[in-house]
Amino acid sequence: MDPRIASARAQPTEFESGDPEAIDFVRFCYRRRHVGWPELYDEMCAVAGRSLYRGFAADDLGRIGIGFALDQMPALATIVHQVVAEDRERRRLTADAIRASYVETSAEVGSNEAEATPVAETPTTDKTSTTDMAPAETSPAEAAPRLVAVGAGA
Repeated sequence: MDPRIASARAQPTEFESGDPEAIDFVRFCYRRRHVGWPELYDEMCAVAGRSLYRGFAADDLGRIGIGFALDQMPALATIVHQVVAEDRERRRLTADAIRASYVETSAEVGSNEAEATPVAETPTTDKTSTTDMAPAETSPAEAAPRLVAVGAGA
């Protein structure tokens, strides 16, 4: 075997999108287990062995471009890397959108609080006792939760 040819096969120069159904198969397996290449290969073999993806067995998957042989691994690994990269990019964009909406919401709440009129404080004197004072008003968010012990059989 010529080592130059083997190394050329092991490192694909460019990835052709191939069959969209092959990419969908890899996405299906990736949704089942969010892992990278070597572990996802095991998941894909398990899915193919049980015909969990649309009833496709290993032979059916071979017709759409999913091969589990050693010489077909580089192409399969390329599809896996593409799917994982797409998922990470999608998660990053989602996280950025959530952060942006949180910042906008926080800015709106902050501006609304600044516009609120302050409550006038009531003057207190040293002569008042604690029974004469009205209970302090607290919002539900400020109130600490009260924990009560309950028997196991109750």
